[in-house]
Amino acid sequence: MSEKKVYLKPNVVLEPLFDRWYAWSHLISPVTAAMNTIGRHLTIMDSYLDDPSIHAEAVINPKMKGGPFMDFGGGRVEEVEALKNTILKRQEKVIQFAKAAKELDKILLAEAKGFGLETLYEKVPDILKGYVELFYDRNNNADFRFFESLLYKSEFYNKSAQSIALWITDNDHRPFCLSTPRLNEPEVLHLDIPFEHAGIDELSRMKRTPRALSEIKQALGIPAEQEVLFETFFTETPPPVYKKYTGDKIRMRYFGHACILVETKDVSILVDPLISYYGYDTDIEHFSDADLPDTIDYVLITHNHQDHILFETLLPLRHKIKNLIVPRTNSGKMEDPDLKQMFNNIGFRNVIPMDEMETIEFVDSTITGLPFTGEHSDLNILTKSCYLVQISGFKLLFLADSRIVESALYKHIHGQIGDVDVLFLGMECDGAPLTWLYGPLITKKITRDQDGSRRLAGSDCAKGMALIDIFKPKEAYVYAMGMEPWLEFISSIKYTDESNPIIQSNKLVELCQERGIIAERLYGEKELLYDRKEELVSVLQ
Repeated sequence: MSEKKVYLKPNVVLEPLFDRWYAWSHLISPVTAAMNTIGRHLTIMDSYLDDPSIHAEAVINPKMKGGPFMDFGGGRVEEVEALKNTILKRQEKVIQFAKAAKELDKILLAEAKGFGLETLYEKVPDILKGYVELFYDRNNNADFRFFESLLYKSEFYNKSAQSIALWITDNDHRPFCLSTPRLNEPEVLHLDIPFEHAGIDELSRMKRTPRALSEIKQALGIPAEQEVLFETFFTETPPPVYKKYTGDKIRMRYFGHACILVETKDVSILVDPLISYYGYDTDIEHFSDADLPDTIDYVLITHNHQDHILFETLLPLRHKIKNLIVPRTNSGKMEDPDLKQMFNNIGFRNVIPMDEMETIEFVDSTITGLPFTGEHSDLNILTKSCYLVQISGFKLLFLADSRIVESALYKHIHGQIGDVDVLFLGMECDGAPLTWLYGPLITKKITRDQDGSRRLAGSDCAKGMALIDIFKPKEAYVYAMGMEPWLEFISSIKYTDESNPIIQSNKLVELCQERGIIAERLYGEKELLYDRKEELVSVLQ
């Protein structure tokens, strides 16, 4: 008798980890991973081991939400210490690399005074030699860039630190991902496999396509002692049958945060995938991965922050994605890693880097990358892009977390693309300070006032309305607010009616509605259908 075939349960979490910390994009590039290892992970662990009670008190204080505090209630000290020792051993070379990068910053600050840099190569720490290029900016400030492609081939790209945790969930609660590692739990199965492992694709396909348990055990190398737990992740009950969209209109579906699916019967485009994957009862209506097509033609990534690049969503979707569009960069700067190289090295083979004002054409549609200012704390980050999606003359503009700092830029863009039909804009307008995200990459200490003045902030009402005035949309939607409960462990955001982003976005929605513009702050889910303009023109003619 042939072996029964089973499906992966809809509420199985596939959680990517790096050194048992939640894996986000700055933990893939060898440079940012090294700096976060010493500047975030080990720093937080040392703090916890020094005084666990401070962390226990901080995590229950709403004002400390999103801070560098482990959520273990002051316990599990021996396990934290054991994990720290494992990291110190496994990442010995990586830690040396990070310390050398900090040392090189100090050398350049002390000795690069505007004269030729060639003699300073002798003082580059040995571990960095051949991996860095020294340079001046136009104002004689010295800096260095990495040959990132070489680092991915070196001992500093440590794939052994990557793993996958599998577990079943029935709620949205998790500790804040940047401050609490995942220790061993009886119901969690850890797979020591790199993110590029083909078994992840085979497992993910089982959400819709059944196969024999013995086959997937072999594909993932499940040891005998873990088989009983592994088998609990599967069911013989088939999922609801996915119904492909076959209508003649353009369908827009909001999946939460900045995740939008645009579909026609011919093409599917998914923006910033961050999806509540897991099938369990909730009071909030929302789409899940069950509502995604079997093939996604284009996935668009706007920028390199953890709420816009989520491997927990992207790795299970990898087998479905035909083309992954990312902003182009090859700067080699520590703070601005190359997304194409990052995705290529974790198993995505169809990554297309896109320049500003570059257009991809297909069927009756185009995708155009657009300049993006704001939300990056005034760092010179090139890896960011807004997108104009145009289908049969109908224009959807995804502005992500743009903050208009110079209206002339967007007027120039409008001169090229014209008015749009639908505009999506992030309005998390307070934003965390610079060091909340980029602190581990900064060598020279900045003042508290400087840090607070450089925010990871999107648009407020005034700046949002300036964009409305320029692009004259018929519909305007506020998104990317981090409001959905399945976002809280990534964003640490929990708003009240008195929160400034809520007040500002309410004002923008009201002002738009007063002008006759359809407007709403999106939450949970939303579906809209739009007519194709070119088809309407032909009908009218």
